[in-house]
Amino acid sequence: MRRYLRFVPLVLLLAVVAELAVFVVVGRAVGFGAAVLLVFAASLLGLVLLRREGMRAWRGFRTSVESRQPPGRQVTDGLVGLAGALLLAVPGLLSALVGVVLLVPPVRRLVRSGVQRATERRVSSMVAGDLFGPRTVRVRQGEPAASPVDADDVVVPPVVDGGQAIEGEIVEPRRP
Repeated sequence: MRRYLRFVPLVLLLAVVAELAVFVVVGRAVGFGAAVLLVFAASLLGLVLLRREGMRAWRGFRTSVESRQPPGRQVTDGLVGLAGALLLAVPGLLSALVGVVLLVPPVRRLVRSGVQRATERRVSSMVAGDLFGPRTVRVRQGEPAASPVDADDVVVPPVVDGGQAIEGEIVEPRRP
């Protein structure tokens, strides 16, 4: 993660240049005054939505905690909504467009599941289970691919459970 932080100033500079280019193109198409009004209207709408999305996220979090459900889905949905509203509130037409797209429900669900998968990869399975509930594991039917080999190069036969469900937890090794 830290190796990507050095690119943040460059990405921010490119975002500002892109915002200015889009503003100039829109300003030439509809007029400077209309473009400025459009930016102000988008920012005002973003500020209103920022409050609404924040309250919605907080209510969803509280509801899930009070009902003793894992709050991860409500938290990630709230974060995606807040990010969309924040991008809409930031002055700029390009960021407003991205913010509006993030607030569209199908896109929001898609981004939420991506954020959830990324979070599950970065935290331990126990923390992920506490946040998002039990994981869903896909099981493929058919012959096993290849038999795993242990450290002594002895072939370990695959375990076949006869198609029965096995309850338990997958414990991942610690990463250095």
